[in-house]
Amino acid sequence: MMGNRKQPFGYRVVMGEIVIHPQEAELVEHIFRKYLAGAAFSTLVEELREQSIPYNEGKVWNKNMVARILEDERYTGEHDYPPVIDREILTRALAKRRAKHVPSQKTQAQKILRRLSGQAATKSMEVQVLNLLNRLVTSPERVKLPETMPSNQSEVHRLQHELEQVMEEQPIEEEKAQKLILSMAAAQYTAITSCEYETVRLRRVLSRHAIMAELDAELLQSIVAAIHCYADGTLDVYLKNDQIIGRGDMR
Repeated sequence: MMGNRKQPFGYRVVMGEIVIHPQEAELVEHIFRKYLAGAAFSTLVEELREQSIPYNEGKVWNKNMVARILEDERYTGEHDYPPVIDREILTRALAKRRAKHVPSQKTQAQKILRRLSGQAATKSMEVQVLNLLNRLVTSPERVKLPETMPSNQSEVHRLQHELEQVMEEQPIEEEKAQKLILSMAAAQYTAITSCEYETVRLRRVLSRHAIMAELDAELLQSIVAAIHCYADGTLDVYLKNDQIIGRGDMR
């Protein structure tokens, strides 16, 4: 066997004519048969390396060699090559190869899950979120104002830091300090008012929704602000009223 094949594996040239190489052709049939029966490329390569017939002299079998065989229409008798397999066998092998390489289409809900969690949406994530939201659909009253009322943290912290700086300076600019205190109170009030509104809105949306067999992308986007995933596979769902649900208990 030559180091660089001039004929497909399974054939040789005798007296200027392309003929079947019996031992190699038998191996070609074996590769197609095993692949269609469900064998992975890695399994096929392992088997082929254990037998004595090389694809190319001096080279070990690899996945590219197997793929080349499974995609070669000449084994069905095309281009004046004697047939080794039926056309139907090649068609099935090619269909299986194409199906494997077609990326699965993500649903809209899975795309939203990825955006909310910052990672690829797994089946486990989808099921957990579905179950949690169905609990809320069944009992919208579970949506409550968080015990610790949220505030506009970034704005409040900025104002608080600025107030601390003003208070450290001597003499204290009382008018500036008073304005900062009023601004902090307004920021906190705005956040609380927004939280109350969201709680009422979420209850209304959930009360009008039916139990889901599959995750509803529109509902997910309407009521969930973020999803936090943990290393153990569990997760927390942050609702848009800043309530957190998940990891066993609703909080």
